[in-house]
Amino acid sequence: MPPVADDRSPVETNGTASSGLYTYDLAPTKKEGRRWGAYNVFTLWANDVHSLGNYAFAIGLFALGLNVWGILAAFVLASLLLFLLLTLSGFMGHKTGVPFPVMSRIAFGIKGAKIPAGVRGAVAIAWFGIQTYLASSVLSALLLAMFPGLRALQGHSVLGQTLLGWITFMILWLLQVLIVSYGMQMIRRYMAFAAPTTLIAMCALAAWMFFRAGGSISLSNGHPLTGGAMWLHVLQGAALWVVIYGTFVLNFCDFTRSARSRGSIIRGNVVGIPVNMLFFAVIVVVLSGAQFKLDGQIITSPTDIVRTIPNMILLAAASLALIALTIAVNLLANFVAPIYALVNLFPRHLNFRRAGLVSAVIGLVILPWNLYKSPIAVEYFLGGLGALLGPLFGVIMADYWLLRRAQVNVPDLYSEDAQGEYHYRRGYNPRAIWAFVPSATIAVVIALMPAFHAVAGFSWFIGAILGAGLYAVIADRNILIRDVDGEAIAVAAE
Repeated sequence: MPPVADDRSPVETNGTASSGLYTYDLAPTKKEGRRWGAYNVFTLWANDVHSLGNYAFAIGLFALGLNVWGILAAFVLASLLLFLLLTLSGFMGHKTGVPFPVMSRIAFGIKGAKIPAGVRGAVAIAWFGIQTYLASSVLSALLLAMFPGLRALQGHSVLGQTLLGWITFMILWLLQVLIVSYGMQMIRRYMAFAAPTTLIAMCALAAWMFFRAGGSISLSNGHPLTGGAMWLHVLQGAALWVVIYGTFVLNFCDFTRSARSRGSIIRGNVVGIPVNMLFFAVIVVVLSGAQFKLDGQIITSPTDIVRTIPNMILLAAASLALIALTIAVNLLANFVAPIYALVNLFPRHLNFRRAGLVSAVIGLVILPWNLYKSPIAVEYFLGGLGALLGPLFGVIMADYWLLRRAQVNVPDLYSEDAQGEYHYRRGYNPRAIWAFVPSATIAVVIALMPAFHAVAGFSWFIGAILGAGLYAVIADRNILIRDVDGEAIAVAAE
């Protein structure tokens, strides 16, 4: 059976924390016994970078007219920006040992933190369902190739999904729930397995395409962009790649709270972001360029190539690798964040395992295949929520690094005492909200209004800069800032 989280009353484990703010899952982790080394940090990116959604985005740059060198330039720029942002975010988790909902209390207050945690969780739950649907589509295609008789299940549809689609979706849904029920330790082990599997599979797929194309590739789609138009698309591509990771830069602390040292974060990020992202970009240009050379067609995803593999054993191996990859991405980016958000919202009723089940059920009942097939829903609902992440990041980073200089009173993050450092005004920091609301409004308008289409890809950056700038101006610099670790109330790290 999975290990059961410590459900003892917080008063039994420490004498000061509030039962509405402190649980075993939200507690800081002890510095002694943290297990996440550089390899574990690297596996985060080895899995997440090589997701099906990311490949679709990067191949889209080739379709838009960027040549090989333009795509590589976009990823060099994006990887340098992400390395900086994720390292700053990761250091916060290592120092405090707390998950993102608790980290948010520093800037937004013990109650106001529900705002950023709720936004991050809502985005993640929707994408959890969508990614599970995409992986189930790969599994359905594999099963149809192996057992053509299953096509009979394709003729019946329930709530917008075929019977075969329901079966494959529920298989992968249950598998992810099972993995999460064993906690962060099992997620770490799954990532360690999935990362090399993913890298080997994608390398093999790229090599196969390269040799099919006669040992060379097309360097563009035949109508490459040049001059200012090319560089504009390079900048937009880099910006949009950072936006894709706008979720991760917020809750990277959910993972680095178990990191052994700052050095392990830096080393894992160096190999996992600049090096791994350039490796990813090379695979993208090989797949896109080789396919275009073969038949003049531009693929939309690696699954387009996988389906053409003539050997059934190799087809099965490639399909299963893509499924394993998608599950890893889901666990990292779309499962952990809503779990902590839900525990933070209902600390007296939910622990890690129960919150995982609740978020998975929500990801199922929203019928994600219908959401994914609706461009309006994806653009306005998920796009609008995503635009809120930049301002949240800006406010949190400005508060932590500029105002507090990385000094945090960790025990007070769990205190409802009116004199507590993060109580602010009835549990909310009005200055953080005043900085967030206008910057978020501007970011959403830029992201969604057709009039700002040319700069829509920069909405995350604009929101983050505005949020950080506004907060830096209006923040209360007369507050008492103390640096107190959380070892007295910490629990063992997973």
